[in-house]
Amino acid sequence: MSLQNASIKLTHFIIGGFDTVKRPVAVGVVMLITYLLAVFASLVNIIFIVSDKQLHKPMYLLICNLAVVDVFYASSATPTMIGVLLAGVNTISYVECLIQMYVYQVGATMEMFSLTIMAFDRLIAIICPLQYHSYLTNTRTLVFTYIVWIVACSFGLFSLVTATPLPHCYLRLRYTFCDYAAVMRTTCVNPEKYFNQIAMLSVFLSFSTFIFICLSYCGILFFVKILSNNDKKKMGSTLVSHLICVICLYSPLIIIVIFTRFGVALTLEERQGLLIGTILGPSLVNPFVYCLRTKEIKSKIFKIFRKINTGHINGARGSFC
Repeated sequence: MSLQNASIKLTHFIIGGFDTVKRPVAVGVVMLITYLLAVFASLVNIIFIVSDKQLHKPMYLLICNLAVVDVFYASSATPTMIGVLLAGVNTISYVECLIQMYVYQVGATMEMFSLTIMAFDRLIAIICPLQYHSYLTNTRTLVFTYIVWIVACSFGLFSLVTATPLPHCYLRLRYTFCDYAAVMRTTCVNPEKYFNQIAMLSVFLSFSTFIFICLSYCGILFFVKILSNNDKKKMGSTLVSHLICVICLYSPLIIIVIFTRFGVALTLEERQGLLIGTILGPSLVNPFVYCLRTKEIKSKIFKIFRKINTGHINGARGSFC
């Protein structure tokens, strides 16, 4: 829908990204279940780590931070998309749209930063095991995490600063939520210049964090030979967990951010599917990977289930007496 006067102040946008979906309710139910599982699993990780003082260590603090980021990132746009699919609420206010765009940008940046910090943590733990606790204390880990959040929030301001002053000529968003590209396509200006700017920033963040993670893996693999067999198993388990999370995050990002800049054409549906995958994929996989592959958290979950089963058994015995 075109606006007759470009200077008219927008009150809302219409989300049109799901107009071609044949079974919106089915898609919405799948997204709702995925979202609830992702948030629940992340909250379980957070509660276990915060409540258990034995887990107040740098590695678990970083896992807790990753869980917070997953909840933050998944909640940036998923509730809006679920509302469109299940409730038919396809409008969003102008201010809410800008907030969603900012939160989504910060969440995406923090996902990359969190996995980068965790790679650095494992590198120090394996290369300098004796000095690890003196190098990475809980205080330093928390301070470093706060700094990373501040940097991510600063990067997120770029989208707000460039999009907010521009006049808008359209009310309808082409995509499924308020990401930067969707908002910029509603403006009255040629968005290519702004797309190139955000692409350069995204490529810089993606490449720099991904390369740092790869270099950390190379450093770890270089020191494998001097480790004992038991240490090698622990290291392998940690690397596999981290690698799964890295693949889930960076695979769709590389396609969207990098390949499209070099001529790979994506249909609207393919781009939207990848965007949804970048939000829900890591947010769902990360907490389950660290729940199932982290010994302390996994043993804690098993203890709770044993207590529940024991309580049920005792209750059943009591009913027969």
